[in-house]
Amino acid sequence: MRRTKSKIGNLLLLVSVAASFFLVAAGSASADDLAATADMVDCGGRSDFLHVYGRNGYGPQERCYANAGKAAQALWVDRISTGNNDIVYRDYNGEIVRIDRWTDISFPNRPPYVDYIIIL
Repeated sequence: MRRTKSKIGNLLLLVSVAASFFLVAAGSASADDLAATADMVDCGGRSDFLHVYGRNGYGPQERCYANAGKAAQALWVDRISTGNNDIVYRDYNGEIVRIDRWTDISFPNRPPYVDYIIIL
């Protein structure tokens, strides 16, 4: 019985996290913004772009994005610098994580495998 309660509790937690993600995303960006694709840009030393540093089967990657929208990643992410962008990302485990603008975060020991990032 205890195991069933734990599974139900975990399921309710997952549903509430998913619901809060959609409420945050809907409150922060229009449906058109979420349907749009974020623009990949040349990094050019600019700090206001979203910078994603990671690696995949092709080696180290540095990707930069501007404008609201979704950007597919398929990348082990070592560092994210949000610049002037509020973002959410979804990792391979389905976890939704929000990071506020002007945040620079590193993942030295356990980098997430990121499916996509949405610039809000």
